[in-house]
This record gives sequence, structure tokens and C-alpha cells, in this order.
Amino acid sequence: MTETSPLALVTGASSGIGFELARQFLDRGYDVVIAAEDAGIKAAAAALHHPQHEVRPVQVDLRTADGVEQLYRAATENGRLPDAVAFNAGVGRGGAFVDSDLDDELAIIELNVRSTVHLAKLVLGDMAERNEGKLLFTSSVAATTPGPGQAVYHASKSFVQSFAKALREELRDTGITVTALLPGPTATDFFRRAGMLSTRLGRLPKDDPAEVARQGVESLLNGRQQVFAASLVTKAADLAGRVLPDAVKARANRIMSAPAHAGSH
Repeated sequence: MTETSPLALVTGASSGIGFELARQFLDRGYDVVIAAEDAGIKAAAAALHHPQHEVRPVQVDLRTADGVEQLYRAATENGRLPDAVAFNAGVGRGGAFVDSDLDDELAIIELNVRSTVHLAKLVLGDMAERNEGKLLFTSSVAATTPGPGQAVYHASKSFVQSFAKALREELRDTGITVTALLPGPTATDFFRRAGMLSTRLGRLPKDDPAEVARQGVESLLNGRQQVFAASLVTKAADLAGRVLPDAVKARANRIMSAPAHAGSH
């Protein structure tokens, strides 16, 4: 990697929003380290090939503490420290909590919550010493409402959103900025992996992950606190979320997270 270029670390980057975040960083002059659990991360690195900047893939399971430590060592092995970090790795699971598998729900917490805190602790230590750095947390519009049918996922994104806002305030008087990216339903593999393709939410039109990523990185580089990306529908959800009671939002989400044929005749 070129020592003169800034370095970005992107998790959950084998496809979807994470892949497009890495592309955005490359196009803006960064070298990138990209990470994901699946072997597709190597194909992603090949697809992201850039003539001026290097892409280094790391296949690692961030649901484990060892995986987070392994990623941090790999990202910093050449003595370079990330100038920007996109905490994008995440997973969801649809269905009623009482019917779901406990291991599936705990895996959401391990990846979405625990690994985010762990990696943030590692990279922020370095950034604090230099008094510079940029953090981008992929939250979700799910963070703004209780999520019947996706109870643990919504709770995990509420954690990420609160965490990002708190860190931003703690770091207000430093050279480190924190931005939260809140996508709505996006055309990624999320709904298939979550078992939600047959739900009303799963059948809705989806936002373009490339546009979500563009707005996210642009907001990060401009030092914004958060951005609801990418469509007008997602931005409208932000406005609705500010005025509707949680009970109303929860009921609406329960309907949208149910199978599309439920209640029909």
C-alpha cells in the first residue's frame, strides 16, 4: 500500500453497502483494508481493484473477540494505522422472539454490538494518540423504532446509534469525528440472510447500496453527525420517527415484518 495515501478499514465489505463504502474510499484516494466472514471478501477485493490504490482483504469472524483482534493486527501489520474506519458488519434475523433460535439472536449481539465496541476501542486508542481520525457507524432506520418481528436486530441498531452519538460528544473537542449512517431497506443480501424475503418489508422497493454508501462517506468526510440514506422514503422515515409514538411505530413494524400473505384472504 502507498504510504502517502490515507488508509480506510471497512468491515462487512464482501457485498452490499460495505463493498460500496470501500469503493467510495478508493475513489476518494484511500487505500483500503476490507473484512468479512465469508470467502467472498477475496472476490470483492478483485472486483474493487484500483490502479492507484491497494485493496487488502481479510477473512475473519468478527463475532469472536479473537476475530476482532486478528483484524486489527492485520489492518495495522505494516505499521500504518487507519485514518477512517467504517463499522459496517451486521446481521439480522426475522421472526417472533419466542420462536427464534437463541444462538441466532446472540450472534446478532456478538456481531452488531460486541464486535463494534471491541474494534472501536482498538482503533480509537490509536486515533486519540494522533488526535485525528474518522469513524463511520452503519446504524439503520431500525434504530429509531422498536422492532417486533426483528426485536434483537432493532435493539442492536439502537445500541449502535446511541454509541455513535455518545462517542461523537466525547470526542467533540478533538480531531476525531463520528458519523452514523442510517440506511432504510437496501438492495443487499440482508433480507435473504435474515429469512425475510417473504415479508412486506422484504418485498418493498429497495435503495441502491452505492448511493447509500456515497451519502455515508460524503457525510463522514464533511464531519456530519448522521445521515438517513439514500432515498426520499428513508428520509421521510426519519421525519415520521420524530413525531410518531413508539407504540405506533412498533405496531407498524410488526405488520411490515410479518409474511406478506398474513391476514389476507
